[in-house]
Amino acid sequence: MSETKDFLAVDLGASSGRVIWGQFDGSQLRLSEIHRFANFPVQLNSGLHWDILRLWTEIKQGITKAVSQEGSIFTGLGLDTWGVDFGLLDKTGALIGNPYHYRDARTDGMIAAAFQQVPREEIFAQTGIQFMQLNTLYQLLAMRGTPALEAAHTLLLMPDLFNYWLTGQKAAEFSIATTTQCCDPRQADWAWPMLEKFGIPGGIFPEIIPSGTLLGGLLPEIVQETGASGLQVVAPACHDTGSAVAAVPAAGGSYAWISSGTWSIMGVTVDKPVINPQVLEFNLTNEGGVGGTIRLSKNIVGLWLVQECRRLWTAQGDRYSWDQLTEMAAAAPPLTALIDPDHHDFLMPGDMPARIQAFCRRTNQPVPQSKGAIIRCALESIALRSRWVLSGLETILGYPLEKIHIIGGGTQNLLLNQMIADAANRPVIAGPIEATAIGNILMQMLALGHISSLAEGREIVANSFPLTRYQPAAADAWEIAYQRFLSIAAAG
Repeated sequence: MSETKDFLAVDLGASSGRVIWGQFDGSQLRLSEIHRFANFPVQLNSGLHWDILRLWTEIKQGITKAVSQEGSIFTGLGLDTWGVDFGLLDKTGALIGNPYHYRDARTDGMIAAAFQQVPREEIFAQTGIQFMQLNTLYQLLAMRGTPALEAAHTLLLMPDLFNYWLTGQKAAEFSIATTTQCCDPRQADWAWPMLEKFGIPGGIFPEIIPSGTLLGGLLPEIVQETGASGLQVVAPACHDTGSAVAAVPAAGGSYAWISSGTWSIMGVTVDKPVINPQVLEFNLTNEGGVGGTIRLSKNIVGLWLVQECRRLWTAQGDRYSWDQLTEMAAAAPPLTALIDPDHHDFLMPGDMPARIQAFCRRTNQPVPQSKGAIIRCALESIALRSRWVLSGLETILGYPLEKIHIIGGGTQNLLLNQMIADAANRPVIAGPIEATAIGNILMQMLALGHISSLAEGREIVANSFPLTRYQPAAADAWEIAYQRFLSIAAAG
């Protein structure tokens, strides 16, 4: 039996963070959660911010806990986060202010303002990224003329910022850089002509490095604080979706994938960016993947809808587990009321149940009254939006996608998995749950020479973690609902 190798994956999502211990025995990978912590924004009079210093403290605490585990000798550490958000450093390397949260309202109206300077088609031609007001580009446009941007010497996206604090290395990993709408994915470089037209200072952007780059050891002060000597830090796919897709346990064939969580990100992996008028029309995105690949995909507002409903009801004194909410939704009448989950009404935190009801009322549908009906409306709408994205991908690619792999924490919602199979009329393979941490670790294993290819890594995933299969049903009812969904989304 081969000697077990130990790896640490630090995975920060938009609502929680974890430090995961990965143990590879030469044939199978085993995961243990060492440290978990909440991740939530803080509202100040300056806007909505991330609690960056608390996150940094939690990361170090997780590393400290990990290295204290009996029998652990860690060789690698990789870190991934959500996309688009960033910190600014001054010329001494000090952080300028608290990084903003992508749901901060300062980007309201910035897409329209951007188009007055640079046409939509030109922005897309240079970046290949879907238009969302939360993108880094519009955050930077909202910051033009502010003291923070004028004092900035370096922009580091969230995982790059933490990697800098861990190793002292300033760089932008490819997968996270492409989320910004400031990057040209064809060149793996920043979209310099567009940035110049917008008056965004180009000098703040660091070198872009490939996924799987070895950054080096921890800084001495971090070693002293955590006790983690001998660790090599690898930049995996530093965008959490990029790491998750690296762990899709697919051996071949034509398939789509969904990274299911707060966001439901649906796409396919292609060899090079697809930038043409059709992709622009569907508002798809070309984000970087491992091995220089491209994730042709689209963000769908996902379980954020359910999370916000649960948050509000908890504040009102009604505490429900995730399973209880799903059971309540399963008991509600099917395909009664639908929303467009990607409508602007649902982007910001707030009274999500009331917003869902208002959307249904405005579009002349039955208004869901019970909590179960509200959750069912949200889940069915996510499934139908997934069907729409699948149709767009197939139109652009010119061939059918025979199955859907769902990965990530959202795979634990069995009802949503079945709804996606039904809505898309495709078989669904769900798992692994911890896809992001697994993909993170696979890239560490590849960078440090413990596996020879990503294909070998995906075979290890298939042999190490349970997968659940769903067969589509009730195709006629879902087809009728889909046609109704298209009309409702157009009217919303």
